[in-house]
Amino acid sequence: MAQIPFLHRIRVGWADCDPALIAYTGRLPCFALEAIDAWWEEHIGFDWYRLNIDRNVGTPFVHLDLDFLSPVTPRHPLDCEVRLRKLGESSITFQVIGRQDGVECFSGSFVSVFVVADKFTSQSAPPDIRSIIEPLIIDG
Repeated sequence: MAQIPFLHRIRVGWADCDPALIAYTGRLPCFALEAIDAWWEEHIGFDWYRLNIDRNVGTPFVHLDLDFLSPVTPRHPLDCEVRLRKLGESSITFQVIGRQDGVECFSGSFVSVFVVADKFTSQSAPPDIRSIIEPLIIDG
C-alpha cells in the first residue's frame, strides 16, 4: 500500500558550501541522514539518539549510494523526500530524494541494520517498531 512520502526541509547555509559556491559533496549524505533521522522521529517517536539510548536499538548503516543530479546551493530550501523501500528481517532500506525549487538534486539508497546498541550485535527489527513502519513501505 503506497503512502505519501515523508518530506524534511533543510536550510542550506553558506557554511555548507565549497569554493565552487555549491554544497560541499560530503554535506549531501549528511542532509539525507538528517532527513532519515526526522523520518524515524515522525513515525515511531524516537530519533536515532533516543532509539539508541532509550530503546537500546541501533541502526548502523551498511551501504549507501548517492547519485548527484544538480548542484545544491543556499538559494532555495532543500526538500528531502524519504521513502521506506524495504524492511527485511534485520535490515531497512530508505530512498532519499533531494530537491530544490522543484529540481531533483540527488537521489540515494541507504541501508542499515538493526543491532542491540550496547552490544553491537545483530537483532531482528523489534516487533513494535516493525508493526508501525511495515505499512509505510513505498513501492515503485
